Amino acid sequence: MENTALQSRVEAELQWEPSIDASEIGVAVANGVVTLSGAVRTYAEKTAAERSALRIKGVRGVAQEIEVRPFGDIGVKDDEIAKRALRVMQWNTAIPRDAIQVKVEDGRVTLSGEVDWNFERETAERVVQGLYGVRAVANQIKVKPKVQADNVHRRIEDALERQSRVDAGKIRVFVDGHKVRLEGKVAAWSDRSTIEHAAWSAPGVTMVEDRVTIAG
Repeated sequence: MENTALQSRVEAELQWEPSIDASEIGVAVANGVVTLSGAVRTYAEKTAAERSALRIKGVRGVAQEIEVRPFGDIGVKDDEIAKRALRVMQWNTAIPRDAIQVKVEDGRVTLSGEVDWNFERETAERVVQGLYGVRAVANQIKVKPKVQADNVHRRIEDALERQSRVDAGKIRVFVDGHKVRLEGKVAAWSDRSTIEHAAWSAPGVTMVEDRVTIAG
């Protein structure tokens, strides 16, 4: 697909997404890689713009250059962001209580600690992203499951077979203990995310190395 056509599709998707003020975001495309620029009010809006671009068929990657500028450029104090982050994680039943530590410096949040499942790790990052004043999130939470990895290879391949959008025959799965490596090609970035999610959903998996590429 030509760069101009892909750019138009990404711009249309940003305008369609209600959680984004597309008027503040610039879009440039080169060889299937989308560069997003401009400024938004929250980090959640910044990540939503990235997800919107990755949904478009033909997008091979995103260069994220959007800045987070709170309304009036008035930020929230770091200690207040930390308190709010701990509070929203305590309220969320998908996040183990007292398992995650929070550090904030100039609006940039670092999450650390250990959880049993990757979805707990992702949930913690997602709820913190939505806090006002957050400019960036570094997710350093480690997945250290209590359950042992059992038939991980078969479980992942079965999951891919159930998800009809993905041609499981084109994906190669390599398992080494608790670690999984994925290889192959897919038609869209959303398919790549689906495959990675399937791998993380297998009990006992602590790391996923995603080498799946987008077919040109």
